[in-house]
Amino acid sequence: MTGNYQRDEFAAVFASAAHAFARLVQVLPADSFDGPGLGEWDLRALVGHTSRSLITVSTYLQAPASTADLAGPVEYYAAMRGFMTDAGAEAIVERGRQAGRDLGSDPAAAVDALASRALDDIDEAGDPLITVIGGFGIRLSHYLPTRVFELAVHSLDIARATGRSADLPAEVMEAANLLAARSAVEMGKGEALLMAVTGRAELPRDFSVT
Repeated sequence: MTGNYQRDEFAAVFASAAHAFARLVQVLPADSFDGPGLGEWDLRALVGHTSRSLITVSTYLQAPASTADLAGPVEYYAAMRGFMTDAGAEAIVERGRQAGRDLGSDPAAAVDALASRALDDIDEAGDPLITVIGGFGIRLSHYLPTRVFELAVHSLDIARATGRSADLPAEVMEAANLLAARSAVEMGKGEALLMAVTGRAELPRDFSVT
C-alpha cells in the first residue's frame, strides 16, 4: 500500500465522519442547544467541541512541521494524555464553550461550512507534515484517524444527549474502534478490553483509551 493511497483512504473515512456529524447537527431542534450535553458542557458546547475536529484540520494545515515527532495516531494520543494533563481540564472545557459560541445563531450552517472547508483543504493538501497542539509534528494521514475517532465518539455523545441516532457509517465505526483497540494495547489495557468485548469481564468505570 502506497502512502498516497493510505492518505486517500483516511481522507475518505474522515469525509464520511464529517458528513455524519453535519447531518446529526442539522436535525437538532434549535431550542435543544441550551440543554444538557456532556459533563460540564451544554449541547452547544459539546457540538462546538466536536466541530474543533474540523477546525483543527484546516488550522494545522497552515502550520507545516519539519519533522514527524509522532509516528501515528496511537502515538498522538499517548502524547496528548500528558499534554492535556498539563493544560488543565478547565482550559479544555472553555475551548469547547468558546467553539460553541462561535457557531453562532445557526449551528447547522456553521458546521456545514466548517466541514466543507476542511474537506476542500484536505483535497488540496497532499500529505504534508503538520504541527498540531503541543507543537508536535505529524503526517496529515496519521492525524486524520484521530479526527475520525473524535467525530465518531462525540457524535455518539450528541446522539445520546438528544435521544437521536448518530447513524455513523460502518467505515467510521470500524476506524474508531480499531484506533481505540490499538491505543488500549499501547496503554497496557489490551487484556481488559479483550475480556470485555468477548463478554468475559466488565470494564472498570474509569476505563478510557484517551
